[in-house]
Amino acid sequence: MIFTRIFLFLSCCLSLSHFSASAQEPDNKISIIPEPVELARTEGYFILPDEITIRVTLSDELQNTVALLKEKIVTTAGTRVTIASKDDQAAIVLQINPSEDITLGKEGYRLHVNPKQIVIRANQPAGLFYGVQTLLQLFPKEIEGKKIVKTNKWRIPSVNIADYPRFAWRGLMFDVSRHFFTKEEVKKYIDNMVKYKYNLLHLHLTDDEGWRIQIKSLPRLTEVGAWRVNKTGYFGSFSHPQPGEPKDYGGFYTQEDIKEIIRYASDRFVNILPEIDVPGHSLAAIASYPELSCTPGVEKYSVRAGEPIMDWSRGAPPIALIDNTLCPANEKVYEFLDKVITEVAALFPFEYIHMGGDEAPHNFWQKNPAIQALMQKEGLKTMEQVQGYFTRRVEAIVQSKGKKFIGWDEILEGAPSKSTAVMSWRGVEGGIKAAGLGHEVVISPSTYAYLDYMQGDIAIEPKNYASLRLSKAYQFDPGEGIADIRFIKGGQGNLWTEQIYNMRHAEYMTWPRAMAIAESVWSPAGKKNWTNFYTKVENHFKRLDLAEVKYAPSMYDPVFLPSTGSDNTLRVELSTEIPGLDVHYTFDNSFPDKFYPKYTAPLVVPKDAVTLKVITYRDGKPIGRMITAQIADLKARIKKK
Repeated sequence: MIFTRIFLFLSCCLSLSHFSASAQEPDNKISIIPEPVELARTEGYFILPDEITIRVTLSDELQNTVALLKEKIVTTAGTRVTIASKDDQAAIVLQINPSEDITLGKEGYRLHVNPKQIVIRANQPAGLFYGVQTLLQLFPKEIEGKKIVKTNKWRIPSVNIADYPRFAWRGLMFDVSRHFFTKEEVKKYIDNMVKYKYNLLHLHLTDDEGWRIQIKSLPRLTEVGAWRVNKTGYFGSFSHPQPGEPKDYGGFYTQEDIKEIIRYASDRFVNILPEIDVPGHSLAAIASYPELSCTPGVEKYSVRAGEPIMDWSRGAPPIALIDNTLCPANEKVYEFLDKVITEVAALFPFEYIHMGGDEAPHNFWQKNPAIQALMQKEGLKTMEQVQGYFTRRVEAIVQSKGKKFIGWDEILEGAPSKSTAVMSWRGVEGGIKAAGLGHEVVISPSTYAYLDYMQGDIAIEPKNYASLRLSKAYQFDPGEGIADIRFIKGGQGNLWTEQIYNMRHAEYMTWPRAMAIAESVWSPAGKKNWTNFYTKVENHFKRLDLAEVKYAPSMYDPVFLPSTGSDNTLRVELSTEIPGLDVHYTFDNSFPDKFYPKYTAPLVVPKDAVTLKVITYRDGKPIGRMITAQIADLKARIKKK
């Protein structure tokens, strides 16, 4: 009888223990972005103790990796951390493989967690860095906070992970020209991107709206070209600056700033790709040195503040309302670019320099006598060939500085040499063509990877000329349609900042879509799964909250599809990007909640209704944002089709 009671008591304790562990399981859901190549969950958890030793043979390349891991643990868990080069009992081990693990390559790693120890092995320091990023994602979400959290939940699930990237080039482009971001903000952007194993930051440093890098031999580029009249509203529709308006918006990076950013990025295994966008997008340079234009002295040039300067009604290339191009027939232009590229090449260790080449209008070239003389001299028949002549001369300058030339896919129209690399942005077609011609290619299509596009409905998002939902971004595949994948260096997302005025909004536009792109360039194509991905994103939202990083919750908002019924009534179909959401709506201008009608079939809009308000719920709780769509706007969407 006593034995039976003891057995029942022990059985009850074991059951309670199992129930407790199971109840905590959601807090320890494995949500690694990007998805690893191989991941196996094993039994148990590693429980973070009050004191811990990290065993590692420190080198200059590993200093930051170890410091990052230590700081995270100390700051949030309050655990005392010791670094040692020899300690057989160390709870965390970071180890460079004594002999190469061929599977892993330069950036891969193996991560093993069991209840007694955490071990990360890699061939190179970069691999250990990415292994640490994965380990931090295995920690409870509180690891992303900024204060000590005393909890019994500091545990890491036991796993075996083998991981390495699909592509070597995994980039984000940050446009710091249209709106200026400080070096500290650029560093913060780097901090966030490396969490998702990005290894390249493409800085768009020059454009019509500002020249952002100090060139010591050409001081007017930053004295004049870095500053403009400050305006707020919808960029591209601003009034023209008037004489006397202060040019007090802008800024630039000194060469010391650039060196500091490069060091910071290098410590995190990120390369910096500089872009000097020519021959178009050059108004800031021309405002500084008007003699570089094909039409000097015709008008007083100034850095664009956001007023209209292009007519896009006929498509690309646009018709310039003001000449914003460098003149291919002017030898001073090549002397200018030689000075710029000389200083840029000396600053940036990365092997490539991006020289733009996109959206260059040709209408001012067409009526220029010097251009006509150049065409006759060089046997050029078209304006595309004129731009090709310009590209080849700039390429020669870049190569003379020991660098490789890369440009946007328009440069293909000028038949560049095979040594030129191509960044395909106008869909994937340019990349397919370039690879077929033997060029190295980075796939960066607007269709999947333009982070300045609206990510939810226009009724709630800051207006832009196109949309890119998270689910669409997740369909990005840099290898799609490429016959010879060897020419594809990788892919990247691009954040253009015409409509992005501050860092919080830059974060909002980047995340979570950059998570989708990260998984597209790191993870094997066969490992991608939309359902698995968006559930991971939801867990990462909690981490971003604690890290105080802004993000877009647009995946919870409904998609509007208006149409006209056979009886000429306005109909609106609503759908959701992720399943399991209920949409509640109203036409009576009040704010719907879960007690209002639930969407079950396409809505017929009442004749005199002015607004359609919607909100999404999940499990009886609001999860989406309250969205007010104007009926007039919904009707206008139909007319545009």
